[in-house]
Amino acid sequence: MSLIKSFATAIMVLALTTMSYAASDADTLILQTKTGQIKIELMPDAAPNHVERMKTLANSGFYDGLKFHRVIDGFMAQTGDPLGNGTGGSDLPDLKAEFSDVPFERGVLGMARSRSPNSANSQFFIMFDSAPSLNGEYTVFGKVTDGMDHVDQIKKGSRSQNGAVSDPDTIVKMRTADQF
Repeated sequence: MSLIKSFATAIMVLALTTMSYAASDADTLILQTKTGQIKIELMPDAAPNHVERMKTLANSGFYDGLKFHRVIDGFMAQTGDPLGNGTGGSDLPDLKAEFSDVPFERGVLGMARSRSPNSANSQFFIMFDSAPSLNGEYTVFGKVTDGMDHVDQIKKGSRSQNGAVSDPDTIVKMRTADQF
């Protein structure tokens, strides 16, 4: 009887694990690069509107093929511009800032913007290292949970050219995990 009870418990644990995993797939981005997959946990509690925007654009295929156009070693890798030069965005309206207490540390994702805090649209960056000067100045919406080794392999740009990259790497594909 205890073997049956153990088996039933194992089945229940497996079912609960699967249910919670499936529920979190909608708040997980998978970003495919030429070297492998980067898994990103989205933070809807910190930035609900930015998370929703990222999911909408990612699942529409917007990010597929876009360049990492600005990459500064020891700082960050920026992408999400359909023009590939840091001046473009999506056809959706800009977002109001959603600042939080989440610090800009290695693996954190933030929304790029112009001088106006309420100008984020589609561009984002992934931190290579901590940058406390960004805390409270840019919206944090996610964190890499697996694949930082692939982030580290993104082709770097020239510091003297503000990170502009010649022949940049691209996003092969990016979707939420439930639609990848």
